[in-house]
Amino acid sequence: MKNFLDNLKRFLEKLDHYRDQALFLFIKPYWPRRITPNHVTWTRVVISIILFILIFWFKEENKILVLSLFCIGALTDLIDGPIARGLDMVTEFGAMLDSTADRFLIIPIAVYSLYGEHRWLLLVLLLMEVINSVTAIYYKSKEIYLESNIFGKTKMVLMSVVFAVILINWPNAPAQFFIDILWLSIIFGLLSIFSRILDLNSKGHIKNKTITKQLNKL
Repeated sequence: MKNFLDNLKRFLEKLDHYRDQALFLFIKPYWPRRITPNHVTWTRVVISIILFILIFWFKEENKILVLSLFCIGALTDLIDGPIARGLDMVTEFGAMLDSTADRFLIIPIAVYSLYGEHRWLLLVLLLMEVINSVTAIYYKSKEIYLESNIFGKTKMVLMSVVFAVILINWPNAPAQFFIDILWLSIIFGLLSIFSRILDLNSKGHIKNKTITKQLNKL
């Protein structure tokens, strides 16, 4: 199991590396230094709040407006990490803010587009995000820093693409293919959680001997 995860992780990290190298061609020479990666991430938080208000308070049905805001938010997720790495501005707070902003962006759109016909999918997606959040908060309280991993990044990419397509076709029901991709993204989310558990175990942060023994067998 661990060998499979390691191979998959290396493959996905290689793709992510190519993405970074392509964006660095613009970021390193041209990106304005006064705009930090956290500024970009905070923009995603603001867009998420606006989307939430438009969808659930004002019952906004302007598909173009909702889709445009969501795509701009997804674009900030595409570039804030490469900006941080390209300009050597990676911080622990920035990484935590990034994952929180991702959830802020995805959850309103997930509820908006899945609540009617795909409630079980929505429930599993929300439970996964809750587990991720609770885990991060718990280990932060123990002063243990949990880095974002490639499985979580892949989950976010898949969800962003699928929800953009769903919004384009809204209010028509999404094709089964895109629902299947969302289930696949949840698998990547679970792999992200499992990968973190293995990482914590390797660093000696898991104190339960029975759990540690089982993890070491994988």
